[in-house]
Amino acid sequence: MNQPVIAITNLTHRFGEHIAVDDLTLEVRSGEIFGFLGHNGAGKTTTIRLLNGLLTPSSGEMRVLRFNPLQDGPALRAHTGVLTETPSLDERLSAYDNLSIFADLYGVAKPEVGRRVEELLEEFELLDRAKEKVAGYSKGMKQRLAIARALLHKPELLFLDEPTAGLDPLAAQHVHDLVLRLAGRDGCTVFLCTHNLTEAERLCDRVAVLDHGRLAALGTPRELTRQFVKRLVVEVDVSEEQVGDCQELLKKHALEAHREKETLLVTLGGREAIPQLAGWLTGSGIRLYRLAAHESDLEEVYFSIHQIRESEK
Repeated sequence: MNQPVIAITNLTHRFGEHIAVDDLTLEVRSGEIFGFLGHNGAGKTTTIRLLNGLLTPSSGEMRVLRFNPLQDGPALRAHTGVLTETPSLDERLSAYDNLSIFADLYGVAKPEVGRRVEELLEEFELLDRAKEKVAGYSKGMKQRLAIARALLHKPELLFLDEPTAGLDPLAAQHVHDLVLRLAGRDGCTVFLCTHNLTEAERLCDRVAVLDHGRLAALGTPRELTRQFVKRLVVEVDVSEEQVGDCQELLKKHALEAHREKETLLVTLGGREAIPQLAGWLTGSGIRLYRLAAHESDLEEVYFSIHQIRESEK
């Protein structure tokens, strides 16, 4: 996972006076699921189009796989798969026919088309309805078919733009499982654009947070949590008769604590304060039954970054 599949340096793209992508620099490593997070209009889709050679940047440099997207667009797109936020399927045709037509467009060898189409339909659990018109499919089935279409030519790099938008939880779970299987089993690099923070936290090895076209943060979910979330909530379980004593002790150390039955929710400045808290409690004769940290998630990270960016304006 050391060789970059995508290398972007000072990439900028303007639509008239509007800057959609603003001096973006980052790398995506081979085999990782890379999350590209941001609000609607942050520049995520524009970046995908730039990386596939569909837009010309105002300035900056890009390298995707072995190609320069500006000079080698068609050759590059033979090695990438793209699922747009609103994938267009011909709903008058069957799933089999949709995939067969695109297999031809992707240059899949004619003797291989039938085998490849059936292989994907089975993989995505659509084979039993392969001959039915897509118009009768559920939204989740259409999304699975669209991902299958993007994989017809066995791309090295897969771009997914909001792949679970509008899906019910079960259909979204199915898409998540497919993404994890693609990266784990097939070694495909996945570039995932989303504003679903729970989805990104579950799937992604690293994430980049985009804010109005600018890179606001980059790292693993845990790295970003430690960098941007400066507080930690810890559950402290003690015996019921000692809850009051525990609260008084915490007040002496200027710690905020909220009681829920025998459990106290204590706010700390970070993970490094946990051993000190445990020492204070046990050293004062408090019988400590359980101490569990509530790990912060990407949602807290995202809002923390947003607050920082707003304060800088």
